Amino acid sequence: MSDTPFGFGLPPEEPDDGDKGKKNDPTGDGQGSGGPANPFGFGPGAGGDNPFAAMFGSMNPNDLGAAFQQLGQMLSYEGGPVNWDMAKQIARQTVSQGTPDGSKDASVGPAERSAVDEALRLADLWLDGVTSMPSGAISSVAWSRAEWVEATLPAWQQLVDPVAERVGLAMGDVLPEEMQAMAGPLIGMMRSMGGAMFGQQIGQAVGVLAGEVVGSTDIGLPLGPAGRAALLPLNVERFGKDLSVPQDEVRLYLALREAAHQRLFAHVPWLRSHLFGAVEGYARGIKVDTSKLEDVVGQFDPSQPEQLQEALQQGMFQPEETPEQKAALARLETALALVEGWVDAVVHAAAKSRLTSADALRETMRRRRASGGPAEQTFATLIGLQLRPRRLRDASRLWASLTDARGLEGRDALWEHPDMLPTAQDLDDPDGFVHHEQLDFSELDKMLGEAANGPKKAEPGADAEDDATGEGEGDGKDDSDK
Repeated sequence: MSDTPFGFGLPPEEPDDGDKGKKNDPTGDGQGSGGPANPFGFGPGAGGDNPFAAMFGSMNPNDLGAAFQQLGQMLSYEGGPVNWDMAKQIARQTVSQGTPDGSKDASVGPAERSAVDEALRLADLWLDGVTSMPSGAISSVAWSRAEWVEATLPAWQQLVDPVAERVGLAMGDVLPEEMQAMAGPLIGMMRSMGGAMFGQQIGQAVGVLAGEVVGSTDIGLPLGPAGRAALLPLNVERFGKDLSVPQDEVRLYLALREAAHQRLFAHVPWLRSHLFGAVEGYARGIKVDTSKLEDVVGQFDPSQPEQLQEALQQGMFQPEETPEQKAALARLETALALVEGWVDAVVHAAAKSRLTSADALRETMRRRRASGGPAEQTFATLIGLQLRPRRLRDASRLWASLTDARGLEGRDALWEHPDMLPTAQDLDDPDGFVHHEQLDFSELDKMLGEAANGPKKAEPGADAEDDATGEGEGDGKDDSDK
């Protein structure tokens, strides 16, 4: 985990024409303040020692109104631990700036929408033969980057709020109870500033991520609305640009991954809450460095709000090294690996005989994970977690072995309950799980059905057979008494 998981920086300048990507850049270098070249660290390039001086000093008079309006939003915010209105604004501004290679966001045209619809429809058809789970997509959509931001912010809120809340609560706990009433306005101001700074951090990170993701499930979590399979045509094109693979094969392979995720989350009803609950459980183990926060509160000068930003930049919280926190982290990592491993296995089974580049695309996606791609980096930045690629490969191998040993239905039946899934220890020994944990699911279903329906009634002629064998259940009396 990074030493400074929340390095708060400055918002990029407001673009002149919204999502079309043209921004006001007095320097003319095309980067601006807090550009996407450093989305997570937000160091000197994002504002130097005085972020507010950097925010206002480079602006012309026409921009000052917007800047002061943003400052007013920071100081007047009274919502939850994160100012999500600001996060959305910053994310959209970041998207409008474009990516470092000059790629600008654009509206999705009819031809691109048709290509995405066709790819997702064909992907669902191919998946029918490699999994017992039916289609999970009610509709398919082609998103621009800005549309991806709008659609996924509710999920980011559910992921990030538990972590941010730990800092917000700590701001009110560092003072003695008898002093908190007197310091109420100060603490309220600090919480408002903290919520705004979290909003800046998250908005910038999500905005950068929007320039890289290809669908709604890139981090193994359902970030978009339920039942809506989505691809981002612009990013799909960039993904396959240097692969020497036909664009339609790239699109179809990524559609297979999106459609497979949709099936899993649609037909495993407990999975979404299980994953998000694991994130929340991990967040509960976050410990705030109260001594550092006490120093900030004691020396806080409302005329110098950058003091709070500098303190947050230095990292005021780290995960506790307790058995409970380690267990929470292991549960979350294992669950994410199992999701990604299942998707990897079923997509490869569907694509290997149909796409000539299936192996190359699979390895490209795995290397993207292993190299800490943008999705993993953002996830690690926001909650301090990295999905280890070793777990992903082990999980994929385990699901493939289960397919060979139990068939599609036996493999997919493990998703019926979280207690039936492989554990972290099972990922260390996939073959051991496959060959030594054989469960007779049909017998289990029979037992549960009989328990639900009550005692089975005897059929005609059954009593005579029972009497002959002496195994009738009767009323406990000896048969000779009848």
